[in-house]
Order: sequence, then structure tokens, then C-alpha cells
Amino acid sequence: MTGGNRNDVTQLLPLIDKVPPVRGRRGRPRQRPDEVFADRAYDYDKYRRALRAKGIRPRIARRGTPHGSGLGVYRWVIERTIAWYHGMKRLRIRRERRDDIHEAFLSLATCIITYRHVVRLC
Repeated sequence: MTGGNRNDVTQLLPLIDKVPPVRGRRGRPRQRPDEVFADRAYDYDKYRRALRAKGIRPRIARRGTPHGSGLGVYRWVIERTIAWYHGMKRLRIRRERRDDIHEAFLSLATCIITYRHVVRLC
């Protein structure tokens, strides 16, 4: 967890390193994602090279190109989920000084959002 005024792209590689193993098929679990989708804010050759060195295909929109890249389809899901988190009053503005308390509220909000989604599907 970082301060609110930090640039997101600086935390891309630490985030990739913290991805837990992906369970699924039998055998050894995958340690890394196959590809990473990102918007134009992450369009730096330095990070593209670092992702390729880890065996991850970067799907990062280029700056100065039209919006027809198709990344908006995936981004909308994330923006919607963040909006659901902001619907929780306690998460709208972070007032907790301790990271563990804030992460506990994030976990609780995730449970509530998942429960509401499952109830809607059933």
C-alpha cells in the first residue's frame, strides 16, 4: 500500500511480483499471468521490457493512438468495481492511519459486493 499521491506506474512491477500462484489445472500452479492489460498511463518501454523479461505479454495502450484498441472492454469492469468500493462510505475517503485496518475494510467490502452479486444471480 502506498500514499495517495504516488504514480501508479511505479508500483506495476511490485504488484506483478506479489501475484499469488494461480490454481486451476492439475500440476504445478502458474506463478505469473500470461498478459497484463493497462491503459496509456503505463505506456513506457521500460515497463514493457520488464514484463516481457518475466514472460508476460504487455497489452498496454499506446499514447497518441485512437481509442479503438479494445482495452476499454476490460477497463470498464475494473472501473465498475472501484465504483462499488466507493459506494461503501468508509472506503470513500481513507481516514484510517493503519494499513491493516484499511485492508480489513477492503476485505469486508469485497465480501459484501460478492454477496450482493451472488444474490442477484440466484
